[in-house]
Amino acid sequence: MNIISADNIGKTFDGERWLFRNLTFGLSQGEKVALVGVNGSGKTTLMNILAGLIPPDEGSVSVRKEVRMGYLTQNPVFDEQATVWQAVFQSEHPALAALQAYERAMRKGDDAALQKALEGMETPGAWELEYKVKEILGKLGLHDVEQPVWQLSGGQRKRLALAQLLMSEADLIILDEPTNHLDVDTIEWLESVLATANRTILLVTHDRYFLDRVANAVLELDGGKIYRYAGNYGYFLEKKEERMQIEAAAVDKARNLMRTELEWIRRQPKARTTKAKFRIDAFEELKERAAGKAPEKKVEINAGMARQGKKIIEVAHIDKVFGDNIILKDFSYTFRRSDKIGIVGANGVGKTTFLKLLTGEIPPDRGTVEMGQNTVIGYYTQQELIAPPDLRIIDSVKAVAEVITTGTGETITASQLLSLFRFPPSVQYTPVSRLSGGEKRRLQLLHVLMKNPNFLILDEPTNDLDILTLNILEDFLANFGGCLLVVSHDRYFLDRLVEHLFVFEGNGIVRDFPGNYTDYRNRLAEEQAEKALLQEKNLKAPLAATAGKSTGDKRRLSFKEKQEYEQLEGEIAALEQEKTDIENLLSAGKGTAEDFARWGKRLQELTLLIEEKTMRWLELAEWA
Repeated sequence: MNIISADNIGKTFDGERWLFRNLTFGLSQGEKVALVGVNGSGKTTLMNILAGLIPPDEGSVSVRKEVRMGYLTQNPVFDEQATVWQAVFQSEHPALAALQAYERAMRKGDDAALQKALEGMETPGAWELEYKVKEILGKLGLHDVEQPVWQLSGGQRKRLALAQLLMSEADLIILDEPTNHLDVDTIEWLESVLATANRTILLVTHDRYFLDRVANAVLELDGGKIYRYAGNYGYFLEKKEERMQIEAAAVDKARNLMRTELEWIRRQPKARTTKAKFRIDAFEELKERAAGKAPEKKVEINAGMARQGKKIIEVAHIDKVFGDNIILKDFSYTFRRSDKIGIVGANGVGKTTFLKLLTGEIPPDRGTVEMGQNTVIGYYTQQELIAPPDLRIIDSVKAVAEVITTGTGETITASQLLSLFRFPPSVQYTPVSRLSGGEKRRLQLLHVLMKNPNFLILDEPTNDLDILTLNILEDFLANFGGCLLVVSHDRYFLDRLVEHLFVFEGNGIVRDFPGNYTDYRNRLAEEQAEKALLQEKNLKAPLAATAGKSTGDKRRLSFKEKQEYEQLEGEIAALEQEKTDIENLLSAGKGTAEDFARWGKRLQELTLLIEEKTMRWLELAEWA
């Protein structure tokens, strides 16, 4: 049974041109559905209709009674004066309310309020919720819970909205580009959370690995129609190709038949029989089928570039520090021809700062960055394209260059390159101001490419681009013969294009790893396994050494070990008693805020000590 259903919904913005029409589909409990489609196809509009933010112009949306819905939008709105902590607790949940009261009392040091809050924390799940809140905020990089919302950047606001949504009790959550502004580690964490969540999920994202691992169904919005595929993103690609081939064959058949019918119509006299009129009416229907989408021809361009010299860019012993944040420490690298390098790392470790150091936008504190004489940089930033409101798309590109030369010596005009990046001639004279956010990002990429650079620097190029545009961009960059340096959280994009990584590990440390992103993650897994194996060997080594000295009889404890064994029994009993006493104090609710903080810290220490000493006692007990 569907928890939300759309029945023949349609939306038009000018009364004549329909964005989509006659869309009928539903989402059932527990389904995780990806909504895909090119920029401008109406994905965000459709999600706004489903969320009840805007009405459809035709049809209706029905939501099952008592179903709670949460929606992560591109531009979330908060109370600007609220703190991060207060914003997270906007959703209705008894345990959340209890936890909020407890945290407020702890911060104020109000003993009476704290005692009352502790009673509230008896609400089922409240203590577990405290851990969950702190884990989510920590994973999303929102460590200062007292920071007011008005001080947050756009990316931090998006992460705060995501935290709020994950903490909510929503049965259905709608996510519009949830991976934007997240680093790769956080994306993988979110991927795991959503894949295992017992909720219905509808999401739009350009992250193909994310789609493949989270979604179990795909809705494709294409040409104003909706197509449903049962399966993950990989299955969708296979079935879409089959559908496109069938539709292309049908269009070709209709066009061939139309040519025959057109010849017949031209030969007919003006006075037509009833039978002829029937055939003319059928011809009109045939014209509609023949006007369907023809198969798209894949265009490949061997990207040209300015000639490179022997020196590209040489970075020698550079340092960069902002306050207490060490960005780079004694970093050196000599870029070589055709380097394809990806940059990864947590948010705030200095990836964008590194790009600005290379381009000379900011100077290093120490060291040098030397640019080759023939090096031409094309720099794609995260800043949105700004253009005069009446400037046309094609004129904005021609202002950079009229033509570019490919690697094979051919010339491509601005109009041809616009067509390749899905700005057909029919829209090239549209004002830039009328473009969507994703379309502006696409146009901004073209501005960079039209400079014919031989060193491309791309800062998060995949944000706000649809998957079709990403495929076109990847094909273009795969044929690029110059240096490519890209900051991205899109793992598929990195895997396809880069040959080694700069991994920003924090505190000024940059790891130069040979391989793509999947190679790096596999190597990390191997290192963790090797570390665990080494720890296991180190634990077993003393026992093995002692056993080797024995004569084959049952091993006996040494005098010191006997003393330790006997002492451990008493120590463990004392620690257990102390733990019980502290638990009783916490339950009684008597004490200051400082007391509760101290008791909580000691309780954690006692738990670890008891576990450690018990393991040692069990080890010695085998030979006692």
